[in-house]
Amino acid sequence: MNNGDFYSLLFRMKYINRWGLMKNSRNENLMEHSMEVALISHALALIGNTKLKKSHDAEHIAAAALFHDMNEILTGDLPTPVKYSNEALRKAYKDIEDRSKERILSLLDEDMLAEYEKTLTVTDEEKKLIKAADRLCAYIKCLDELKNSNPDFASAERSIKSDLEAFDCEELKIFMADYLGSFEKTLDQITL
Repeated sequence: MNNGDFYSLLFRMKYINRWGLMKNSRNENLMEHSMEVALISHALALIGNTKLKKSHDAEHIAAAALFHDMNEILTGDLPTPVKYSNEALRKAYKDIEDRSKERILSLLDEDMLAEYEKTLTVTDEEKKLIKAADRLCAYIKCLDELKNSNPDFASAERSIKSDLEAFDCEELKIFMADYLGSFEKTLDQITL
């Protein structure tokens, strides 16, 4: 076993394209998605700490978020409409995801595995922030595509926006109210 195989495999995240059923004006890969989810997860944790007087471990949440979809290195990105089309398929795919994650982690020696298990172990509250960030990043992707005149993302944008509005997460609601509007601006609007 070589720990290098673990890292080499993680770097293959850049070859896994997301949104496979959609016409994209710009492809998004799993590596950039994971980074975006980590950034937003970190921001949500900081919002919780500063505005809601919570005590989230923002760095732990961000690190866990980096790996939230690492199983897709082996499974690919199964489109959401397929993944959630029925309970039997959802359950079977969850099992495949879990096995893929175990396979990837099995590339580590015991000492390194113990450290990564700490990183990947999250509380329900931390998991909720990462999930909120994941959905928010999907919504931001839709906004980007619509900004690029791609109507293929109109339905996804409406559906995900509805999910976000119903999501029980104070940090997410604050982010959407205070920060999300900037994602619709141009570079000049942000910097000038």
